[in-house]
Amino acid sequence: MAENPLLARHREALDLFTERVHAIRPDQWDGPTPCTEWTVRDLVNHLAVEQMWVPPLIHEGTSVSDQGDALEGDLLGDDPVATWDAAAAAARDAFREPGALDRMVELSYGESPATHYCAQMTADAAVHAWDLSRAIGADERIPRSLVDFSVREVAPYAADLEESGLFAAPVDPPPGADAQARLLALLGREP
Repeated sequence: MAENPLLARHREALDLFTERVHAIRPDQWDGPTPCTEWTVRDLVNHLAVEQMWVPPLIHEGTSVSDQGDALEGDLLGDDPVATWDAAAAAARDAFREPGALDRMVELSYGESPATHYCAQMTADAAVHAWDLSRAIGADERIPRSLVDFSVREVAPYAADLEESGLFAAPVDPPPGADAQARLLALLGREP
């Protein structure tokens, strides 16, 4: 049986970010990232916490407001790599649960199909893998399948992302920019 294309991209994005997390040297956790407010640890924590939200929203049908502040702050603990690995595995399993993508989830901005939630999480992980790569000096290439997926996902609402405060304003891509550079520019990053 062929893998669901959305779940394939989600797996690919989590695998890419996981590879980068495992490449972080001990002396890099406090280093800066392209996300100017975040250190490497802050960035990994952000993605880990996002993954921690998936099981209660998908499995239990709880809402963001039901969770209160349970998933706020630095939750990486003493072993941030293991925490990331566990959070990513739990999110992957939750989205792969039979019928999970047919559900509705209650997000901070209201009810949304689980497919949209998974797509947003996929694009976010792919772009943040680039942020982490840049921060730690790793290979910055995002697989073309993830670039194309992410462009299709974020292009319709990219203009609204700056207003959310979570992304910088889009920038003009350099002349002759490839698809990855155009994606990054769309999300306020200068490749």
